[in-house]
Amino acid sequence: MGRVSVVDGGGIQWLVDQDDWRHCVVFARGITPEELGLRMGGVPGSVVSPITGTEAWDMVLDLATDDDDVVRVGARGGWSFAVEYGLGDSGEKLADVSRNGVEVVHLNPSVDHPPAMFSYARDGVDVCRIGIGEEVWRWGDQPDLLLPELVAAGVLHPDGEYARPDSESYRDRDRHTLALIETRFGLSLPRNEVENERLPAFIIG
Repeated sequence: MGRVSVVDGGGIQWLVDQDDWRHCVVFARGITPEELGLRMGGVPGSVVSPITGTEAWDMVLDLATDDDDVVRVGARGGWSFAVEYGLGDSGEKLADVSRNGVEVVHLNPSVDHPPAMFSYARDGVDVCRIGIGEEVWRWGDQPDLLLPELVAAGVLHPDGEYARPDSESYRDRDRHTLALIETRFGLSLPRNEVENERLPAFIIG
């Protein structure tokens, strides 16, 4: 595996500005990028050289079954991250990925079954899941974990009902929630690295 660089700055709100946000993103605090890839089911040595996002999609198309995916990994701002290519089922693995005191954030565009989803796990527990753009739907061990931030940002009323105007575009609506998630957890995803540069990768078997 190539050495993963750590750079400060950035954010996650750019995800919603993509015309084709198709890939899930997993953030983990407390483990290296390589360990994150392995906990997600990555096969050691399955991708020899760092690859681009285009190469990752090509690899997914070339894999023998729909059960195989690819993740590219890196680090930014104290968090490791993994960008998923393929169908992906990492949302079902978060509690295990977060074992032994690790924090994990999962962002899923849910292309085939909106809304997009935010999930947070810590130390082996699914703490909170929220619909991005449908924040009235919240699950987990602490479903109201982000309720104070959602209320302060004008996304929800204190009673948990939706507060944003019906006429608001879905991108502006979703950006409000991504912004408060970004601030609450200090998340950053380096857009240029993800879109244009080569990153270490794993095949998820």
